[in-house]
Amino acid sequence: MGGAIGTLFLIAPKKEGAIDWFAPMSATGWMAWTLPVAIFFWCIASLLVTFTLLAIRFPETPRVGILRIETTRGDRLFISLLGSAFICLIWLFFAGSPLWWALALCLAYAAAVFRWV
Repeated sequence: MGGAIGTLFLIAPKKEGAIDWFAPMSATGWMAWTLPVAIFFWCIASLLVTFTLLAIRFPETPRVGILRIETTRGDRLFISLLGSAFICLIWLFFAGSPLWWALALCLAYAAAVFRWV
């Protein structure tokens, strides 16, 4: 996974020697594949691989949290990712970009989900 992130930075478009963060990575592509979008999907893929390895190495029994439903690590990851998407959408609606404070709020939300749900 480290090689994949390194490759992303190597193939990222450059402008005057520095990475152009918001330039399209594919000139003929149908989607706006920029470096931040690629890093986002790399993070999601890394989380899925990590959680798969954790499930193989350390099998887990479901636990009941404050939602009163049985959840595993994967369930809590899904709940935190889904909730974070809504947090970012609400942040964009009310405050606009940048999303740095929304990211901090999402990380706090994910920590709470993994701790108490």
